[in-house]
Amino acid sequence: MTQPSSSPARALRASRPASPLTGRIAVPGDKSISHRALMFAALAKGETRIVGLLEGEDVLRTAAAMRALGARITQEEGGRWHVHGCGLGALQEPADVLDMGNSGTAARLLSGLLASHGILSVMTGDASLRRRPMKRVMDPLAGTGATFLAREGGRLPLAIQGNAHPAPLSYRLPVASAQVKSAVLLAGLNAEGVTQVEEPVPTRDHTENMLRHFGAHVTVEETPEGGRVIRLEGKPRLIARDVTVPGDPSSAAFVLVAALLVPGSDVVVSNVGLNLLRTGLFTTLREMGGRLDILDERTEGGEPVGDLHVRASSLQAVDVPADRAPSMIDEYPVLAVAAAHATGISRLRGLAELRVKESDRLAATVALLENNGVRTRIDGDDLIIHGTAGHVPGGGLVETHMDHRLAMSASVLGLVAEKPVDIDDTAFIDTSFPGYFALMNSLGAGFPA
Repeated sequence: MTQPSSSPARALRASRPASPLTGRIAVPGDKSISHRALMFAALAKGETRIVGLLEGEDVLRTAAAMRALGARITQEEGGRWHVHGCGLGALQEPADVLDMGNSGTAARLLSGLLASHGILSVMTGDASLRRRPMKRVMDPLAGTGATFLAREGGRLPLAIQGNAHPAPLSYRLPVASAQVKSAVLLAGLNAEGVTQVEEPVPTRDHTENMLRHFGAHVTVEETPEGGRVIRLEGKPRLIARDVTVPGDPSSAAFVLVAALLVPGSDVVVSNVGLNLLRTGLFTTLREMGGRLDILDERTEGGEPVGDLHVRASSLQAVDVPADRAPSMIDEYPVLAVAAAHATGISRLRGLAELRVKESDRLAATVALLENNGVRTRIDGDDLIIHGTAGHVPGGGLVETHMDHRLAMSASVLGLVAEKPVDIDDTAFIDTSFPGYFALMNSLGAGFPA
């Protein structure tokens, strides 16, 4: 069985590759879907087989947590996983603290499950996760009757005394967040009655799709203001169903942007998830003039997938509307790298959610660019980037704050900067994209081994 591990810090110096990036690759499985597949399979009756699961540290933490809560989880050679669920309402009290590593998604979603089962549990995480706020899930989940005890500001470690007879929730998200929405819906699974969540703008809907896949009744209604109301009927009979996990569009983003920026590149990324609530980056790159084509569109496991063909392009500045943020919230650091390389001044709007990611990603993205000679400005929740028309100076140090997406974005910047870019820590890339550097080197990136 693959186990999560803690890796020591590893610095890296990224510099221009000697040749274009070329080839056909597949990226690891979608992290959001992988987390949910393990959680829902653990609640379902019967055996679920999962193919394509992301075997990064974040997802392995979720597997370990669900095993500690009573599910039987095994792994075959070749990447097929088997989950024997314990049934809704039957999670067992864990014998030890649940260590969620670096995964905010796992910690927040799992809070919903733990709040609605009559067990006592304690969650912690690594130094980065222990700095991240949990109050925005604790507040709505308290309505189930669960009690929470956390450090100041709602930070891990977090003790949860769940309620065996939770009340259904009706909650309007103050800020669009798929994680908070999902935590509330997961709490509603074990509650009598209908749980309702209203989101101001649509966020990724993997939770709703997978709940239906396992047999829950979920409805979605659009509001006149452009948001959505999601309703879940509690106490469904969840039945084991096989899951095929598509390639993660957030992981594909780094390959795509690198191929757009490195002259002469021509790359195909196979089997990437194309859920419309996850493809904002693809739309934005096309608006910038990026040559990005979708081939062989199809549906697998209830999710649309396809192959992405991308070729080096001359990019122009872009003005990204705020309502696109939920469909590309994890991709803004690497989009900022593309904007830094583009011609003209770009404005990325409505980035408040970036302040509460693995790091303050907005401030850290600004530092990433400024330390490498790119002018930026923050205006409220907007990020303004002065493109260099293909002449990013580079030569700076990027502090990643234990944030895997910042580390990968910095590595892409190093592939096109005029001077090498130093990255203080790349160990945490394995949390979401194991084998990232080897995969990029197979295309010709030339990262040091």
